[in-house]
Amino acid sequence: MLNNTLNTNEVKDAAGAEIEFQHLEQKDRKRIFAKINEAPALQHRITISHDETGSGINRVRRSMVRVDKQSISTVDLTTPVTSSAYTVSVTPVGALLASDEPKAVLANLMSFLATTGAGTTVLFDCSGSGASALITGSL
Repeated sequence: MLNNTLNTNEVKDAAGAEIEFQHLEQKDRKRIFAKINEAPALQHRITISHDETGSGINRVRRSMVRVDKQSISTVDLTTPVTSSAYTVSVTPVGALLASDEPKAVLANLMSFLATTGAGTTVLFDCSGSGASALITGSL
């Protein structure tokens, strides 16, 4: 269970600096955090949600962590726009006795997004191989 305040380096910006979020809302299997001291009318949110379908060996949990940040367009300097990024994990919870395989694929994704080749340093500036492809639209 996450704390009501994310303030011990759980969330960082592109420069690696901590950003603090506070619990805003919880409903069923969905929880929303808001950036502490966000600009009025420019929301910065983290949403965590879970949904399970199927039964027995076919039971699957779909979990999502999503970050949405509103800003003002740098083209016309007036239009509000939203940038979003999210990760979805689909786990066959009815068919696995341990979480080794879901952890393995999440580790693959995290390393692809946040590192380059032989690099072992986490790159918060989005210069990792996968993050760069996402941001620039390259293949």
